[in-house]
Amino acid sequence: MATVGGISGEKDQNSLDFEDHAKFAVSEQNKKENSNLKFEKVVSVKQQVVAGTIHHIMLEATDKGTNHKKVYEAKVWEKPWMDFKKLQDFKAIGEA
Repeated sequence: MATVGGISGEKDQNSLDFEDHAKFAVSEQNKKENSNLKFEKVVSVKQQVVAGTIHHIMLEATDKGTNHKKVYEAKVWEKPWMDFKKLQDFKAIGEA
């Protein structure tokens, strides 16, 4: 059982739910920053239970303009009972 507010250990990054959250994060970042990133794959996932769940997702994405691949950290806040999903944070953390 997860501790409220605590971040749980690594989850199965091959889960389709986490891939959907990662694609959502890339799409929202593209809209927000007018960027042109293409989702490649989920690298790792951790979760934090709050009023809903914050998914901490490490993912690879390629800039379609430069074809340069990087690893990003995205935080997606989800409240499924309210049909709510929001990108909390998205940042590059290194080369892929």
